Amino acid sequence: MELDPEDPRPPYQQVANSLRAAILTRTFQPGEKLPSGPELAQRFNVARMTVQHAIRLLRDEGLVISRQGSGVYVRERTQRPVDLRSHLERAFEEPDVAVDFAGFSGETLNGAITEPLDKIRDGRLRPESLSVRLLVPDPGQPWALPSRVDDLGDSPAFRERATRIMQRSTFALVDAVNELADLGLLPKAHAQVRVNPVMPLFKLYLINDTDAFFGYYPVQEHQVTLDGEQTAIWDLMGKDATLFHYCADGDEDSLGSQYIRQSRMWFDSIWTSVGREFKQ
Repeated sequence: MELDPEDPRPPYQQVANSLRAAILTRTFQPGEKLPSGPELAQRFNVARMTVQHAIRLLRDEGLVISRQGSGVYVRERTQRPVDLRSHLERAFEEPDVAVDFAGFSGETLNGAITEPLDKIRDGRLRPESLSVRLLVPDPGQPWALPSRVDDLGDSPAFRERATRIMQRSTFALVDAVNELADLGLLPKAHAQVRVNPVMPLFKLYLINDTDAFFGYYPVQEHQVTLDGEQTAIWDLMGKDATLFHYCADGDEDSLGSQYIRQSRMWFDSIWTSVGREFKQ
């Protein structure tokens, strides 16, 4: 378990990566106690402070929990919060990066992917290829949701407002990714947005075909200003969506592997059948 002297990453990140892999592949089972700090320091041949830094990183990601006077334990899956941002950043350490999103506007993805894109611009990351695809609802067609509260009717004014939000987040991401190839910072980089006629009631992220994140949009009453008037709208609250994480673990029959395989099939079927280019 000694570190790779040729690896440019700091020792604490290498230790964290090794422990993270052991947790995600269930070498360490949910609820299992990790070896003590001195034991890990001896195994990795690093200082105890390095191990503490690595454990702190895993704790911030929600993978482990510290119990005073007892030690550090792998979180139970039902307790573990999902950190989309950290998984995205780790995905960009792979040579080929593929991120697919299906949902309402892509605002969350645009914010979460900013840091790894900045690291590529700074030369701290350099994958060989990057592909980003976003699948959002067609704002040119009537929506069943969001809808007006009074009669559950479609609101063209609200769709116009939502279109500006979608364009702002999706096209900013597309431009940022495609610019990496235009500037020669990556050999291959491409991003694209397509619209489809179905209003999503959930959001889905697929990352490198190894991780999937899924969450339902709660529907809540939301007061918005449309055409100068306050209007009550049944809105999809994306920021209130709780994400569930599924991970392909090498076992094709495991729940995580099956979920990712079926999610990939669903996304590709929509993308290639009823998906249409979203034009600025």
